[in-house]
Amino acid sequence: MFARITGTGGYLPGLPVSNDALAARGIDTSDAWIVERTGIRFRHLAGEGETASQMAAIAARLALEMAGRTATELDLIIVATSTPDYIFPSAACMLQGALGNKGATAFDVQAVCSGFVHALAVADKFIRSGSHKKALVVGAEVFSRILDWRERSTCVLFGDGAGAVVLEADDAPGIIASALHADGSLTGILSEPGQIRDGKVWGDPFLRMEGQAVFKAAVRVLASVAEECCQAAGIRSGDLDWLVPHQANIRIIESTRRKMNLAPEKVVITVERHGNTSAASVPLALDEAVRDGRIRRGQRVLLEGVGGGFTWGAVLFAF
Repeated sequence: MFARITGTGGYLPGLPVSNDALAARGIDTSDAWIVERTGIRFRHLAGEGETASQMAAIAARLALEMAGRTATELDLIIVATSTPDYIFPSAACMLQGALGNKGATAFDVQAVCSGFVHALAVADKFIRSGSHKKALVVGAEVFSRILDWRERSTCVLFGDGAGAVVLEADDAPGIIASALHADGSLTGILSEPGQIRDGKVWGDPFLRMEGQAVFKAAVRVLASVAEECCQAAGIRSGDLDWLVPHQANIRIIESTRRKMNLAPEKVVITVERHGNTSAASVPLALDEAVRDGRIRRGQRVLLEGVGGGFTWGAVLFAF
């Protein structure tokens, strides 16, 4: 029994916000400064009151439409997010209610920017076990709500959005291999250390990142976890048709590509237009490449992500 991706969907809120538009808001930055360091030119920001589960619902409906399925057929819903609507109930249960599904297993996965890869690997295990047949896996984030807009080294990097896939049981190979890892000793290099206690915010409620430390860690682990998946599948990284990496920084993506000996034309890149949408970045990039015809049936695709925790992982599948 395998788990195959049968549909993809994506949603980006509002109009693109340019680097120049951020500078016009009073942020001490410029288009040249941001592009040189990250490759980012635009990002999308959620509107007032727009939530992770609402964005997830839009992406989910598009994925279900492509798969030719209805929400009532789902028996598993997993949402990867670090910015859920509430502390509880989960964004997955909120999404379930919005879609009109009752009875499916529904829960959130929190692994920050590698969350979608983690959620997809978990859904694959559910389906391979035989306990579930049709899953919806979504990455949805509103990181704009946890950014310190006075801190130019972080606030210019992130955007909001949601991406989704429908995963179904099949006799033909779909997801071939996955690998998930974490190193809790690196919690301090990327975190949002605030908390709600006694009705008040305690600690720092904004995202904080040690940029150089995150860059070095990401470059170190992404190529290795990709190679781990390829070895488990019995192929070389050069045999991949596509790499869909976490869209955080063009320099990280390029470094990973070179270490994997992949041609530039085999890498899906959306970071220029989307910024870092955390758990949404991988499914958003996947959906774009599926819908524009780059990723086709039968091709081998590797998804990979890295995020706070420190977490990282990869999933290799035949589309």
